[in-house]
Amino acid sequence: MAKVDPNKYSKNANIKAEGIVSVLFAVVRMSLMLVGIFGITFQIFGAEGWLSKLLGEVFDSTTHLMLTVVGLLLLWLLNRWLSSPTKAETRSLGDIPMYAMMAVGAYYVYQLYSTGSF
Repeated sequence: MAKVDPNKYSKNANIKAEGIVSVLFAVVRMSLMLVGIFGITFQIFGAEGWLSKLLGEVFDSTTHLMLTVVGLLLLWLLNRWLSSPTKAETRSLGDIPMYAMMAVGAYYVYQLYSTGSF
């Protein structure tokens, strides 16, 4: 019979909690990303948003429809390039979208602070 360890979590005894500064930086990063996502969503789906303008342009001619297909293919290739080959592996290249969204969030926070609206 296999010997059962009475405390199955004893392997985690040496793990220390993160410091308060690390937690605060994580909260700031997450907040910037959420503001960026909200700001982009507001710009896309607003009354005079990017989606209505884009759809008006795309269905204007056949050339625009073909460029849309090419653009979607390029986005798919970019996703393949940024994604990790397996779930166990992590690549720092995949952090680029996170930092980009944080920059967008910082822009919208500045715009909200300076003008009072998105």
